[in-house]
Amino acid sequence: MPQIKANIKSMEKDAARHEANSQVKSSVHTAIRRATEAIASGDAAAVKTAFDKASSVIDSAAQKGVLHKNNAARKKSRLAAKVNAMAK
Repeated sequence: MPQIKANIKSMEKDAARHEANSQVKSSVHTAIRRATEAIASGDAAAVKTAFDKASSVIDSAAQKGVLHKNNAARKKSRLAAKVNAMAK
């Protein structure tokens, strides 16, 4: 443990950021999982709403800096490919 006050504060801030980022990442994983489950069920309406929600959550995470913009784009692209493959 650091003894210097500034380092102690820095560790506390790191822990708070880690917690916040973990929550955002968890919501991204959950949204993607729900979209994938909707695709597996075959319900077109559920797929559309789940995909829209997942895209929104991924964009939000990228805007917050939790995900890199290319990482977010890749996740959305792969999810869209699954949705399009299901539509055929």
